[in-house]
Amino acid sequence: MKSSVAISAALIAAAAFGVAQTQAASTATNLAGMFRCGPDMKTCQWSGQTFTVTQTGNQLEIKNDKGDQGTATLTSNISVSAGPPWNMLGVISTDGKTISWSNGSEWSKS
Repeated sequence: MKSSVAISAALIAAAAFGVAQTQAASTATNLAGMFRCGPDMKTCQWSGQTFTVTQTGNQLEIKNDKGDQGTATLTSNISVSAGPPWNMLGVISTDGKTISWSNGSEWSKS
């Protein structure tokens, strides 16, 4: 009897942990807003200086000051993958205000 109670308690705890993990994973980092490229201005010359990001769930729409538009996907709370025209991978700061991109540029939230 004791072992079945212990097994039941373990299953309930595991299920509760799974629900908590799913809820945490579904809470996306908010990247919506205006960003400025830096610190290396050479990398910003081709990508643009400023970016407007709109977000729906884990999908991002990006527009730059040069008129380029593209999409990106929030792949986790700390990573983002941008498609054409940028084709970059990014690491998001813990406060969500900076993205460090694979081309060496950084976007900082204005």
